Amino acid sequence: MEKLSAEKIKAILATVPEWRQQGNAISRTYAFKDFPAAIKFVNAVAELAEQAWHHPDIDIRWNKVTLTLTTHDAGGLTEKDFTLAGKFDGLLLH
Repeated sequence: MEKLSAEKIKAILATVPEWRQQGNAISRTYAFKDFPAAIKFVNAVAELAEQAWHHPDIDIRWNKVTLTLTTHDAGGLTEKDFTLAGKFDGLLLH
């Protein structure tokens, strides 16, 4: 997958408005009512990541989960990162 240009990143970032660019990655922190709810979300993230064969960095802090995505093979952000970010956000609707 091809690394996105700065212009393309800016445009596509609007499709996942809660995510923020940090260098060559995008990241978002999700907050839940408690630790079990956060872990349930992480388990659902793991399933989607395995299906996409694209794995985020995951930081769990009691009821908060921070996900960070980048495409290491491309040396930065690709459409794959934004597609998966959208799928992770979609988990909140269930």
